[in-house]
Amino acid sequence: MSEVQPFSLANTADPYPAYAQLRAQSPVHRMPLPSGVPAWLVTRYDDVRQALSDPRLSKDETRRTQLAALRFPADVEAHINHHMLNADPPDHTRMRRLVSAAFTSRRVEELRPRIQEITDRLLNELAAAGQGDLIDAFAFPLPIQVICELLGVPLDDRDDFRAWSNTIVAGTLSGERLLPAAVAMTEYLRELVARKRAEPADDLLSALIAVRDGGDRLSEGELSSMVFLLLVAGHETTVNLIGNGVHALLTHPDQLAALRADPALLPGAIEEFLRYAGPLETATFRITAEPVEIGGVTVPENQIVLLSLLSANRDADRFPGADQLDIGRGDGQHMAFGHGIHYCLGAPLARLEGHIAIGSLLARFPRLDLAVPAEELVWRPGILMRGLEHLPVKFG
Repeated sequence: MSEVQPFSLANTADPYPAYAQLRAQSPVHRMPLPSGVPAWLVTRYDDVRQALSDPRLSKDETRRTQLAALRFPADVEAHINHHMLNADPPDHTRMRRLVSAAFTSRRVEELRPRIQEITDRLLNELAAAGQGDLIDAFAFPLPIQVICELLGVPLDDRDDFRAWSNTIVAGTLSGERLLPAAVAMTEYLRELVARKRAEPADDLLSALIAVRDGGDRLSEGELSSMVFLLLVAGHETTVNLIGNGVHALLTHPDQLAALRADPALLPGAIEEFLRYAGPLETATFRITAEPVEIGGVTVPENQIVLLSLLSANRDADRFPGADQLDIGRGDGQHMAFGHGIHYCLGAPLARLEGHIAIGSLLARFPRLDLAVPAEELVWRPGILMRGLEHLPVKFG
C-alpha cells in the first residue's frame, strides 16, 4: 500500500480512487506526507467521525510544532498559529467562547441582504463580459468581501491577503515563498489590530479587541491568530464550496436540470455539494497524546494523525452510491465542516453564502456552461484545501 498517495500531483485532479483503495485495504494508513513527514491517514467515515471527537488526538501547539516539517520563527508562530483550531481545552473552550460571543447567529443573518447585494453586482459584471473565470470573478470576491466587511478589514488589501493565504495554506508545497508570506501576514495582522484598537468600529475585529481588553481575554498573539484564522477560513472554504458546487452541477447535467426545475432543492443541494466535493480535503493535524486505537489499528504516542474529510464523505458504507452526485439525497451528516469541539464556527455563514451565490447564479444564467473541457481544469495541490485554480464558464 506504500504506493497509494492521494496527495500526489498525479492524483490532484481525482484523488477518490486512491481513497477508495485505502478505505478497502488500509483505512488507517501510515504514509509520508508531501513534506516527507510521516503521518497516519484515516479514511473511513466512522473512524474519522470518532477521531474528530477523541480528546487523545491533541491539537497542542507544542506537540504540533515539534513534529512539523517546517517551523516558523517564534514571533510568526505566536501571531498566526495561536488560535482555537490549534488548541485543546481549556484554552480552546476559552477562545471559542470569546469568539462565539462576537460571531453570533444574529450578526451572520444580518449579512443576508449585503451578501445578496454583492452577489448581484458581481453577476452583473459577469453578464456584461459574457463569460469569465468563476473563481476569480465570483467565487473569490464574494466571500472575501463579506469576511473583510464583517471583520472590518480594508477590502483594498484583499489581493495581498489572497496571495499570502494561498501560499500559507499550500504549506511546504509553496517552497521558498512560504516564510516570506507568513512574515508579511504577521506584520499585516499586527498593524491591523493596532489600527483597529486606535479607531474601533461596529465590526467583529473591534468586538474581539473589546472582549480581549476586559475580563476574560484573548492574548495579543491569540487575537492576531484568531483574525488570521477567521480571514483564511472565512473565505477559502466558501470559495471552494461555490466553485466545487458549480463544477459538480456543470459536470452532472441531469442534476443541474433537476435543480433548475425545482429551486426548492437548493438547500439539500448545498449539503450534497459539501459531501460530494467538499471544500476541505483533510482536517488540520492532530497528534496522539498517548497510544490510540483507530479502526482496529493502534497509533503510537506523538504521531501525526490526518483525518480525510474528503474520503469519509465518499464512504459507501455510510452514503450508498457515494460517488454519485444526488441533490435529492437528503442526508446532511457529512464531515465537510468537521465534528466535535472543533466543528467549523463559520458553517452557517458558508452555507448562507453558498445558497445565495449558487441560487442567484443559476437564476441569472439559464444556459450556464463550462468554457473549456472538464479534463482541462486544474485543481489546487495540497493536503488541506480542495478547490479549482480556475473555472472558466460561458453564459450561452
